[in-house]
Amino acid sequence: MPFLDRADAGRRLARALAHLLPTDPIVLALPRGGVPVAAEIAKALHAPLDLVIARKIGTPLQPEVAMGAIVDGDDPIVLRNEDIIRSVRVSDADFRVIADAERAEIARRRARYLAGRRRLDVRGRVVILVDDGIATGATVRAALRALRRRHPDRLVLAVPVAPTDVVEQLRRDVDELVCLEGHERFGSVGGFYTDFRPVGDEEVMAALASCPADLDEAGDPALVPGSVVTVARAHAPRG
Repeated sequence: MPFLDRADAGRRLARALAHLLPTDPIVLALPRGGVPVAAEIAKALHAPLDLVIARKIGTPLQPEVAMGAIVDGDDPIVLRNEDIIRSVRVSDADFRVIADAERAEIARRRARYLAGRRRLDVRGRVVILVDDGIATGATVRAALRALRRRHPDRLVLAVPVAPTDVVEQLRRDVDELVCLEGHERFGSVGGFYTDFRPVGDEEVMAALASCPADLDEAGDPALVPGSVVTVARAHAPRG
């Protein structure tokens, strides 16, 4: 069943995450597409919202092919896919040039999206990382590894849809994984949404403005915990 839009996916995920309400969680979004999803979860769970800005490091001739990823933070983490780097014969110098460009874009986005908004301290907290879906998992995996370095008590990954094989791979990187739909055949994330229009900077900033950066600013929780299933539902190949 397709999701109507990212807000619909967020509301459905919030119901599946209701058991975490008593844990006083922090919700972190991967922009831009993950922000509208995460905003619905943050509102429902009475949780503060922040961003984890991760950027794919694409190959020079095919930028959509990830040869690595970089994640923001006080000590940014850079991951390299050595198999891809060797196959396309990218030098260390060329890799650094592209990685530095993505690092600059991360700085631009953080300054634009979060100007004056403090970075949340996740040490010892239950952290829910949210995206609007997963294709290869490279960027999400980089974000998860960066978050581990910040020492959360429990790390949860929540996505509406993902390939079943990627879900199983990512389980090793988290304490809990909530995926509403897992599919063996997976074309693109947008194929599982009725409305998957691009998310712009203004929408990201509006979503952040609607969610507190501090629990003391939040209102009453929008739901109470119930019985949920947190294992990805697998689907047979389509077509």
